[in-house]
Amino acid sequence: MQYIMKNSILLLLINVLFWSCGTDEQEFDATGTFEADEVIISSEASGKVLSFEIEEGQILSVNQQIGYVDTTQLFLSRRQLEAQVQAVLSRKPDVAPQLAALRQQLKAATNEQARVQNLLQSDAATPKQLDDLNAEIEITKGHITALKNSLNNSIKSLDSEIGPLQTQILQVDDLINKSLIVNPLSGTVLSKYAEAHEQVSNGQPLYRIADLSEITLKAYVTGDQFAKVRLNQQVNVFTDDGDGDFKETKGTIYWISEKAEFTPKSIQTRNERANKVYAIKIKVVNDGSYKIGMYGEVTFGQEI
Repeated sequence: MQYIMKNSILLLLINVLFWSCGTDEQEFDATGTFEADEVIISSEASGKVLSFEIEEGQILSVNQQIGYVDTTQLFLSRRQLEAQVQAVLSRKPDVAPQLAALRQQLKAATNEQARVQNLLQSDAATPKQLDDLNAEIEITKGHITALKNSLNNSIKSLDSEIGPLQTQILQVDDLINKSLIVNPLSGTVLSKYAEAHEQVSNGQPLYRIADLSEITLKAYVTGDQFAKVRLNQQVNVFTDDGDGDFKETKGTIYWISEKAEFTPKSIQTRNERANKVYAIKIKVVNDGSYKIGMYGEVTFGQEI
């Protein structure tokens, strides 16, 4: 009798342990992998990379200068263009000195005109003298106008030569600025494709970067779940904590596919018999523990 009781108690304990293990298994509504918006940064200049100070895994900030491409030839081109501009400017006429003599001549003739007019009133001069002075004044004014127009035309012609040179200088400046390797967005360097002292060409990839401060879990739901998920919905995200348990955090659905696709081979949904599923993207704040390609599980916090 004692033996039977001992066996019954042992069997009961085994059943309790078996039931406890069975009920601890977590059931998830969807499964997916983490991804991020990766950006490939390419060279905007051609030449030898003189400096390229980044490493894979390094965190970069916006507008951080991380290197530059050789600009020697661009610098020399700019100096040559500047010399051409100065050569054109040296041919530019100085209007004031060239008009000074004619204006002095006009002033003298105007003064003489006033003197002759006074003499004419006292019959000390003839009308012909006044007419000659009037004619001289008009001729001098005409010379001044003609010379002024000629000088202005020369200045405009030279300005038209300077304009394209100044545009070329701006183009060279733009190429020099593009020779600086400046990081355009905050993020973590995922891959590095070039090294200092290598020759690169315009458009050649230099490195790949992604902002991992927020990471995306791309998961899949079946057709019966699809009707009940919504944008901005809060969900629970689970990942393996490395100790046989799960790490839990909150996520937000920010994208829902409107087109069904066949279930990816690496993804298991709650209803494994479903041939087609819908993709959803869940934004998760990354504390540094979530990596691209890591698996994640999702529960929606409600019966779906």
